Formats: sequence, C-alpha cells, structure tokens
Amino acid sequence: MKTAILGFGVVGSGAFEVLEKAGYEVKRVLDIRPHDELGDKLTANYDDILNDKEISVVAEAIGGLEPAHTFVVKALKAGKHVVSSNKHLICTYYEELHALALENGVTLRFTSSAGGGIPWLYNLKRSVRCDDIYKVMGIMNGTTNFILDAMISDGRDFDDVLSEAQRLGYAEANPSADIDGLDTARKTAISSSIAFNTIIKEENVDIFSLRFIKKADIDYITSKLNKTVRYLGFGVKSEGGASVFVEPALLDSDALESNVRKNNNMISLFGRDVGRLSFFGQGAGKYPTGNALAQDVIDILSGSTELSFAPEAINVDNATLERAYYVRTKADVSYDFFDTVEVIDGSKYITTKKITVSKMHAVAKEIRSLDADAFFAGIEG
Repeated sequence: MKTAILGFGVVGSGAFEVLEKAGYEVKRVLDIRPHDELGDKLTANYDDILNDKEISVVAEAIGGLEPAHTFVVKALKAGKHVVSSNKHLICTYYEELHALALENGVTLRFTSSAGGGIPWLYNLKRSVRCDDIYKVMGIMNGTTNFILDAMISDGRDFDDVLSEAQRLGYAEANPSADIDGLDTARKTAISSSIAFNTIIKEENVDIFSLRFIKKADIDYITSKLNKTVRYLGFGVKSEGGASVFVEPALLDSDALESNVRKNNNMISLFGRDVGRLSFFGQGAGKYPTGNALAQDVIDILSGSTELSFAPEAINVDNATLERAYYVRTKADVSYDFFDTVEVIDGSKYITTKKITVSKMHAVAKEIRSLDADAFFAGIEG
C-alpha cells in the first residue's frame, strides 16, 4: 500500500515531509508546477496515479472544488481510499463522497478539514460512538481570532489589525472567507454533521460577518458589559433537528475561549456522558495541517479502513434556539425584544431579551439595510 498526494502547496508539501520522515513512502505527487526535489515522484498526469495499483491511498490537498472534486470521485470509483484537508470540498459534497466510499468499499477521511493540526474531528468521531453529543462550538478560524485578540489587547481598529494579519500571512489578500465566516461555517457544518450523525449543508448555516466590528464595540463590550468577544461556530442539537450558525459571541472574561490568544483555535464538544471536552492548538499551517493529513494516511496504511457513513440530512432550524444579543446601530429602530438601550455619540448600544437565532439574523439584515455599519453579537450564558 502506497500513497499519492494531490497538490504540493502548503498542506501537501507539509504532509509529504511528515510522511517521508516517518518512513512512509509517497510514490507520486500530482502538481502542474516544477518541483525538482521530487524527482520522478512528480507527475502532472492524474492517470499515473489512478492506474497505479500500488497506490491505495490518495491524499487530496489541492483545495477548492475543481479539479479536486473530479479527482476525488475518480479515486473513490477506482477503489482507492481518500483523505482530504479540503473543507470546501467535504462540506459541499459530503453526502456524495460518503456514498461513493460506501459503494466502492473504501474509506473517506478528512480530520484535517476542521481544526487543522488539532485532533478535533478524530476525537469527535470517537466520542459519537458511545455518547450523545448535543453541542459543538468554538473558535475555528485563526485569522479572526488574531484580529479580535489584537483589537482587545492593543486597542486597535479592525482594518489596522487585518492589514497586519495579511502582512504576517494569517489572512489572504482577499480575506472574505475568513472574516465573513465562510471558513468557520464549513468547519461548523462538517463538525455538526459528525456530531449529530447527519448531513448539514453549508447553505443552511446562518452567518454574520465579523468585518463590521469596531473599536467602539470592543470598548463597550469590555467596559460596560464586562465581556470578551470571540468569533464562534455553533452546532446545537434539538428535538428532530439542529441549530447551526456562525456569529460573534460575548463571553465572560474567564471563559476558555476568552483566553485563546493570537491565531490559535479552540473547539469543544458537549456530551451527555463525557461532559465538555475542549481541543486547543494551531488550526492551520503547513506542518499542523500537513501532520493531520498524514495521520489519516497512516491510519489507513495501518489497517484502519472502516467504511464511511452518512445518514439522511436532518432539519436545520435556527428558530429552535433562543439567546440574548448585543446590537450597535445608528438606525432609528425599536423592537419589542430590546431590553436595554444606551445612546453614546449617536449610536445605540442595545442588549436584547432572548430571541431565536433566525429572528436575530433576519432583524440584523433589516437593521443593516438602514445602517451599513451595524454590528451584533450573541451573548453566551
């Protein structure tokens, strides 16, 4: 049993180095760019991998949807095990890829797709075997945590910290996937799918972007509400369904998430028997994510090739969960669920009574149609 890696970028090269150092042979690497250090291992022709009977495991680290989707489908149909770090691919084609793995008697693993180097999905899958996991939540994106941590610690503005994150390589030139919550939504959907033995689609996850937070919010949240803000993904099981959403959240200063610094991640599961288990560490990067991808490969090469499984999708209904919210806006609005309202320099700083997640996200759209700078965050506890 030998391995091929698709893509030799940050994650693919990291996985290659980890596997080779651990004594596992990577027979082929697919990439269209030259890499002299790979010698005859390098190929730009996918058929060289697909038709090689010695290659039993294909590790996908291309990213994006195409050609990654086409390559993974062909590998599964050819009876090859597949591991992937590609959260966009897994989230979008979760049901299809699981079905193909089952149909062809191979396994699909993707523990590096959420949490990077943190053994999050691995332990979540183990916990589901004998416990009722009713909630997953956490900081799943290092870029947004770096931004918030710097804003809180240094009193800086959002745009200033984002520029630094881009200079340091934590944020892309186009940071939308991070700061607008798409990255966290995909990881939350994958995590919730595993936790609740179901299929959660990305389009059913309510998202509120972090890009609207201002230094004024940090100051008010810290001084007036005695809270800390973090950007969190939530999956909460309900009777017959689940609430799955991504939004800024206000936490007590001694909460675990409040003390996650810089670009680190922390993700937690809540089980009926085990209680809360939290996993902390680097959620991205060449070696953390490459190591997690390599661990999936090594598991399969060591004989852990149980079939993948994905049941039917359950109803995602964010009207089943209620929580209080913080809102900042200059819009002349008033709703019956407002609890406290304080006006400072023309802006209303509002806390609400408990309302449903779906109602708040809908109201936020209404408010933002009147005030493009409006911001809101859920209040934990």
